[in-house]
Amino acid sequence: MTPIITKIAGTAVPIMGNDIDTDRIIPARFLKEITFEHMGDYLFADARFEPDGSPKDHPLNTDGFKNATIMVVGRNFGCGSSREHAPQSIKRYGIRALIGESFSEIFSGNCTSIGVPTVTASESTIQALQEIITAHPTTPITIDLDARKVSAGDRKFPITLPDSRRHSFVTGTWDSAALLLSNLDKVRHTANQLPYMTGFSN
Repeated sequence: MTPIITKIAGTAVPIMGNDIDTDRIIPARFLKEITFEHMGDYLFADARFEPDGSPKDHPLNTDGFKNATIMVVGRNFGCGSSREHAPQSIKRYGIRALIGESFSEIFSGNCTSIGVPTVTASESTIQALQEIITAHPTTPITIDLDARKVSAGDRKFPITLPDSRRHSFVTGTWDSAALLLSNLDKVRHTANQLPYMTGFSN
C-alpha cells in the first residue's frame, strides 16, 4: 500500500541559487543507465566533483549536511528538460521533500509521483530557512502538510502545495501506478467497454 505522507522531519541542506535546471541536478551523460538504481550517486555530479573525482566545495559534500533529508532551494528549481532522472536522483540520495520558492511544473509532478513533496514558500521564508540551516545544520526541520507549515527549531513558516497534490500525499494516493494496480478489476472492466481495446467488436 502506498504510504500516507503528512509530515516529513529531519535536517535540511541549502542549495543556493535560482533556475537550477535538471541537467545540473543530474548531467545528461548519466541518463544512459537503464535503471534508476544508482541515480543518487550522480546528484549534482558536476557541481560536487572535479573531473578527477575530487570533491568541490558544495553543501552535499559538507559533513553537517550529508545526512539531510530535506532540501531548501530557490526559485524555478527543476526547470529545463523533463527528465524523471532528476527527481529519482534526489530521492535515491535520501532527500524526502523539497522546500522552494517555486518549482518547474513537470519536475514537481515527477516528484509527486515518487512520493517527494515539493512545497513552496515566500522568498523571505526561503532565505530565512537557508540562513538558519547554514548557521546550524543540525536544526530540526518538520514539514507539516496538514497544517501547511514548516518548522525550523522553534520558528514556524507558512508553506503552500496545490490541493490536488497535498490530497494525494495525505490520502496515500500519490503513486498512480499503485493506484491503478489496486483497482485492476475496474481498469479491466473499463477497458472491455472501449471499442479500440476490443477490436471494435462491441
